Amino acid sequence: MSRRATKIVATLGPASSDPALLEQMIRAGVNVVRLNFSHGTAQDHITRAGLVREAAQRAGREVAIMADLQGPKIRVGKFADGKIFLEPGQKFVLDAARTELGDIDAVGLDYKALPREVKAGDVLLLNDGLIVITVDSVQGEAVHTTVKVGGELSNNKGINKQGGGLTAPALTGKDMEDIRTAMSFQADYVAVSFPKNATDMEMARQLCNVAAAEYNHKPGLIAKIERAEAIPKLLEILLASDGIMVARGDLAVEVGNALVPGLQKRMIKLAREHDRLVITATQMMESMITNPVPTRAEVSDVANAVLDGTDAVMLSAETAAGKYPLETIVEMAKICHAAEDHEDFELEADFTGKTFQRIDQTIAMGALFTAHHLGAKAIVAMTDSGSTPLWMSRHLIRVPIYALTSKVATQRKMALYRNVRPLFADTIADRDTALREAENYLKSRGIVHAGDVYAITCGEPMGSPGGTNMLKICRVE
Repeated sequence: MSRRATKIVATLGPASSDPALLEQMIRAGVNVVRLNFSHGTAQDHITRAGLVREAAQRAGREVAIMADLQGPKIRVGKFADGKIFLEPGQKFVLDAARTELGDIDAVGLDYKALPREVKAGDVLLLNDGLIVITVDSVQGEAVHTTVKVGGELSNNKGINKQGGGLTAPALTGKDMEDIRTAMSFQADYVAVSFPKNATDMEMARQLCNVAAAEYNHKPGLIAKIERAEAIPKLLEILLASDGIMVARGDLAVEVGNALVPGLQKRMIKLAREHDRLVITATQMMESMITNPVPTRAEVSDVANAVLDGTDAVMLSAETAAGKYPLETIVEMAKICHAAEDHEDFELEADFTGKTFQRIDQTIAMGALFTAHHLGAKAIVAMTDSGSTPLWMSRHLIRVPIYALTSKVATQRKMALYRNVRPLFADTIADRDTALREAENYLKSRGIVHAGDVYAITCGEPMGSPGGTNMLKICRVE
C-alpha cells in the first residue's frame, strides 16, 4: 500500500476514458477523479462516473469523484473562420449586440454585461492573458479597444479584466442543471467556479443539498479561488466551504503571475489552520501533455506545493487530453513521495496556544501527539463522518492515518484528505471486537508487525457521528 500522503486529482477526458487505462491510472496513484462540466453532455458525465466507479472497483480501492462546474461564461463569441490573428496596434470591437459570426474587426460576446462593466482605460485579457487589449471607449453595446499584445484568438476564449471587477454570478442556470446531474451519481465533491464571497458558496451548498436529498447524500464543496475579488474575502469563502482550490490559471490572469506563488502559500496555510481541504491546480505538469517527462521547473512546482502542505495536486489537460496520462500520474506520485521525505514539521508548535472545546477534536490531537512521540507505526481512526481523520490530517506527521469507516460515502470523501488512507470496515457494534478487527486489518496488510505500537481512536457507544471519545495505545502481540 502506498505511503504517499499527498493526493492526486486527475481530470477525466478523451485521453483517459478507456476503462483499462483508467484502472491503471487509479492503481498508479489517482485518488480523486475530476469531471469537467465545461465539456460534454449530462449523459457523458453520468457514463464517465460509472466508468470511474467500475475501474476503482477493479483496482480494489475507492476514489472520490469531483464535479467541476463551468461557472459563468465570460467569453467572446464565435468567428466565421473559427479564429483570427490580432496584430498589436489594431482596433478591435467586442460587441454584445452582434449576432453574426466574428471577423478581424469585431466579435460578439457570450457575456452580454461586459459593456456595462468596463470603461476607457481598462485592460482586458483574452485567452488566459495571452492577448492584451485596452478599452478606448464604450458606445452602447460595443466595447472599442486597441490591441496591445496580439496573437491568435479563437472561438469562445475567456475574457478577464485586469484587477478583477466582472460581476457575473458564480452559479448559472447550466450549473444548477449540472448540480442535479452530479447528484444523480452522488459526486463526492462539487467544485464551484469563480465564487466572489461566502454567499456564492452558501447558495451552491443549498442547491447541492436539495438535489442530493433524495439520494441521502451530502457532497463536499470546493471553492475555486480564481477571481481578484475572492482574495479579500478568502476567509469567509473558506469557512463557507469544505475546501478551496488554488486555481492558478484565471487567478494569475486577474492578479498577475508574480503574486500567485505567495497567494498559494497563504491559501494552503489558511486552509490547514481552519480544518479545510486544499487542492493546488493548473499547469503542474503541463509539458507532459506532449512530453513523456516533466520539466525540472514542474518537478519543483509540485514538490513545493507538497512541502507547503497541500492536500492534493491536480492534473487538468495532462490526463484529460495529453499523450501520456498514465506516465504523468507515475511521475507526479514519485515527486510527491520524494518531497514528503524532506518535510520539516514541528508537531508541538502546531498545538502551542491552541485550545479544543470538543472531546472528539481533543482525542484526535492526543492521538497525533502520542503516536509521534512513541514512534507508532500507524494511527487508526474508526469514524462515521470522517471528522476525526480530517482534524488529524491538518497537521504534518510521518505516521500514516488509517481511517476505518462503514460508510462508503465517507470512505470516498476521505480520499482527498492528506495522509489519510480510507478503508472500508463493516459495522461492528461491539467495541472490543472492533478493536481486534482493526488490528487484524493492519497485520494482514503488513502495516504493523509483532512488537509495533499503534494508536486507535473510536467512539463509545460505537457508530454515532461526532462521538469519538476514546484513545487507546496498543502493542502488537
